[in-house]
Amino acid sequence: MATANFNMGVCRKGRTAFLPLPAPFPLPKWRGRALMPRLSGDCQGVVSRDTQSRAVVSCCSGVSGRCRRRGAGAMEQCAVLLWGWLLFGCSWGPGLPGVGAAALSAATYELDDAYGLGRQFDGIGAVSGGGATSRLLVNYQEPYRSQILDYLFKPNFGASLHILKVEIGGDGQSTDGTEPSHMHYENDENYFRGYEWWLMKEAKKRNPKIKLIGLPWTFPAWIGKGENWPYDYPDVTAYYIVSWILGAKHYHDLDIDYVGIWNERAFNSKYIKLLRYTLDKHGLQQVRIIASDRLWEPISFVLLLDSELHGVVDAIGAHYPGTKTVPNALLTKKKLWSSEDYSTFNDEVGAGCWARILNQNYVNGNMTSTIAWNLVASYYEELPFGRCGLMTAQEPWSGHYKVEAPIWITAHTTQFTQPGWSYLQVDGHLEGGGSFVALTDGLGNLTIIIETMTYNHSQCIRPPLPHFTVMPQRATFYLKGSFYMVKTLQVWHSRLDFESGSSNLFQQLHPVKVWKGSFSLDLNVDEVYTLTTLKTGQKCGYPEPPPPQPFPSNYKDDFNIRNPPFSEAPNFADQTGVFEYFINASDPGDHVFTLRQVVVQRPITWASDADQTISLIGNFKWLPSSEQFLELCEFDSTAALNSFSYGVNMTVTCDIYIEKQRDGGVFVAGRVDNGGIYVRRTKGVFFWVFSDGTYRVTGDLAGEEILMKGLSGVRDNAWHTLTLNIQGASASGLLNGYPLWENVTVSQPSNGWAAIGTRSFEFAQFDNFHVEAS
Repeated sequence: MATANFNMGVCRKGRTAFLPLPAPFPLPKWRGRALMPRLSGDCQGVVSRDTQSRAVVSCCSGVSGRCRRRGAGAMEQCAVLLWGWLLFGCSWGPGLPGVGAAALSAATYELDDAYGLGRQFDGIGAVSGGGATSRLLVNYQEPYRSQILDYLFKPNFGASLHILKVEIGGDGQSTDGTEPSHMHYENDENYFRGYEWWLMKEAKKRNPKIKLIGLPWTFPAWIGKGENWPYDYPDVTAYYIVSWILGAKHYHDLDIDYVGIWNERAFNSKYIKLLRYTLDKHGLQQVRIIASDRLWEPISFVLLLDSELHGVVDAIGAHYPGTKTVPNALLTKKKLWSSEDYSTFNDEVGAGCWARILNQNYVNGNMTSTIAWNLVASYYEELPFGRCGLMTAQEPWSGHYKVEAPIWITAHTTQFTQPGWSYLQVDGHLEGGGSFVALTDGLGNLTIIIETMTYNHSQCIRPPLPHFTVMPQRATFYLKGSFYMVKTLQVWHSRLDFESGSSNLFQQLHPVKVWKGSFSLDLNVDEVYTLTTLKTGQKCGYPEPPPPQPFPSNYKDDFNIRNPPFSEAPNFADQTGVFEYFINASDPGDHVFTLRQVVVQRPITWASDADQTISLIGNFKWLPSSEQFLELCEFDSTAALNSFSYGVNMTVTCDIYIEKQRDGGVFVAGRVDNGGIYVRRTKGVFFWVFSDGTYRVTGDLAGEEILMKGLSGVRDNAWHTLTLNIQGASASGLLNGYPLWENVTVSQPSNGWAAIGTRSFEFAQFDNFHVEAS
C-alpha cells in the first residue's frame, strides 16, 4: 500500500478515531494503488477504511515534539484535518504537498558552497517605538503579558526575533504617540521612564543573544536650544544619545549593539563623526553606528566621498526599499539593512508582504537584515496604522491578544538561522515566480526558505509593488560542495488562504529525502517552505487567551500608587506631551499622588505635534450594545434614538490643577476623533478652564471652533473638578459639581476617546479621573 506523509495535528497513543465517510468513498490513488495517508509530525498514525465506510485513525507512536496540545479535543482535531485532506486533496509522490505534476513548470537550482559564500546574515527584527506602539502591552496582567513576550522573543517558540530596535524617547509625537525622554530638561536624568528599558530586558531574558538597537525620532527642546534642529550643537546631541546608552548599561545591564542618527530625517556628517568619538571616549567601542534610517541616498554617495565618515558608519539602513538597493550602496561595501519595513495590516496579505520581503530584500537588494515596524500592535487600533504589528495585543483590560500570521512567517526564517550565518551565492529567483534563499552556519547546517507570494496577496503598504506573476511549479534542488552528503531535510510549510481565511501556518511536514544530492518540490502559489538540517524548530503555543472585550464602560483611576512599575498610568496614550505619575509633596490632602504633564517646551519634532498636550483613553466607538439600546427604548425612545444617531453618551470627570499662572489652562474632552501624526486636526468636545478665570467649550483641540465661553472663577494653583456630560447631540459642563454651561449642540464627531490635556506645553496635574459611557 502506498502512503502519503501528512501532518494531521495531535493523536494520543493507543487511541483510535472513527470518522464517518460518504458511501461509496473513493480513496485517492497513486500509480493505480489506493493511497492511505500516514499521519506524521505531531499526529502520528495510519488512516484506513473499514467495512462501515469509516476512516479509521489508529494512533501509533504517540505525540512527537516538546510542544503539543492535550485533552479531549485531540481526536476531533485529527478528524477535522483528515476531512480537509480528503475534501481538498493532497499531492503525493516524490514532491511535497502541492499541486498535480501535470500543471507544473519545472526548473533546477544549485546550492553550492565550494566557491565561497555570500554576505553574512545579520538577523530579522522588529521596532518598538516610532512611536508608542507597545504602549498597552505593559498593562497586561500575567500570564498573558509573558505569553505575548514569548511569542515574540523566545527562541524556537514563535517569531524568535534576532533583533529588537527601540525608540530613544524624545517627548515628541512619533506616529501613534509620544515616548518619554530620559532627559526632559538639561539637568534632568531618569533612566526608568517609559517601557522600552523593560521591554529590552524581557527580550534579553528570553534570548540573551538578541541584538539591541536604539534610534531617536524626536529630541527634547533643550537639545536644539530653541531651534527645531538637533545638529546645531552636535556635541550636546551626541552627549544626550551616549547618556542613554550608558544609562542602559548602568541601570539595566543592557548592552546596546547599534545606534542610529535621526529617524527618516536629514543626517549630518559632523554629528556622526562626533558621535563615534563620544562613544569611544566613554568606552563604547562595541556600539556600532547605522545611518541614516531614511533612503539609500544621499548617505551612500557621501560615504564614497568622505573616507572619515566611511570609517565610522558600520551599516547603511534604508526604510521601505521595495527589495531594491542602489549602485552606490553596493560600492560602499557596507552592511545593507532594511532597517524599517513592512508597516502593513497583519492579516494574510500582511503576512504575504512579510514573507516576500524577508527573502527578496536579499535576493534583489543584498540586504542582510530586515526589521519590521512594528513589533506588536499594542496601541488603540483607530490610531494611525492600526494593527500593523507582527501580532496584536491591544486589550490589556481583557487579556485578549492574537498571534497573527506574520509571527509564523517570521519563524520560517528566524527559527532556522542565526546572525553570523552566511547566505549562499545563488540568484534566488524561481523561474515560475517567487524566490528562495539558502543559508549556512559553515558547520554543515543548511537552511532553505522558499516563498511563492502572488502580487495581489503580498502588497506592502509602501512602496508601490510592480506587477509580477507567480505560477505553480516544480523546483529541483541540487546540493553540492559540503552539502552533497546531506541525506534528509526537515520541512516546515505555510499556505496562506485568502478565500476561506483558514491558512495553514508553520506546520511541520514529513522530512524530505535527498537522493544523490537532489530533491524536488511541487510549489503552489502563496506558500512558504523551510527546508533545513536543523531539528530544533517548534510551533509552540499557549491556551487561548480570554475573549475580546470592549474598554470598560465605567473606568476610574485615582493614580494613588507610591511606587508605580512604569512612569505612565495604565491605558492613557499620550499624543502630545508626556503625562507621568507624580508625588505632589506640597499637598498634604487628597492629591498627593497625581498624574502630571511634564513637557514645558515644544520638542524637536518628527511629526506635526499639536500646540496643546493631550492624552487619550478608552474605546473609540462606545456605541451601546443591543441590550442597552433596547433598555433605553423601553424607558426613553428619544434618548435611544439620539444615542443611535449621534453615537456615544459619555461623562468625563477629573480633578485638575493648573500650575502655570496668567495663561495656563487644562481641559477634559470626549468623542476625540484623532491622534498620532494627525493630532493637530483632532476634533471632539473640549471643556477648557484657564488660570485667568475664563472657560471655553470648543469642537477641536486647536480651540478654533468655539461653541461657548464665559467666566468660571478658576484660578491657578488650586484644585477644581471638571465634569463634561455628552448626551446625544447635546453637551453640558459642571465645575466643582455645579452647572457652568449646558445645552451646547455637538452633533459631530459622534464617537471618539476620552482625553485630558493642557493649553500649551506647561506643568499641570490631574487626579481622580472617571469616564462613564453608554
